[in-house]
Amino acid sequence: MQVVPLEYYLLLSGILFSIGSIGVLTRRNMIIIFMSIEMMLNSVNLTLVAFSAFLGNPSGQIFVFFVMTVAAAEAAVGLAILLALFRSKKTIYVDEVNMLKW
Repeated sequence: MQVVPLEYYLLLSGILFSIGSIGVLTRRNMIIIFMSIEMMLNSVNLTLVAFSAFLGNPSGQIFVFFVMTVAAAEAAVGLAILLALFRSKKTIYVDEVNMLKW
């Protein structure tokens, strides 16, 4: 059995986090932004599980459940806000929604 080094997991997690952050910063569609945030949270989960397995401590894997709970709540609240904005403004693009401006 071949063991994958910790550095590979961290490299993959860094790449996923970078792609997610680029998606958040460059996209205008709110659905794509939410998907990018979910990708960033999943990369953090991968890092937590990798360190947990490397150190032999299950606390990182337990903490992943809390991050997954926050991600599920973020998706539910975010999609509810998205539906409310779409019903009122008829768009899902971030730059066209300016409800907080005077």
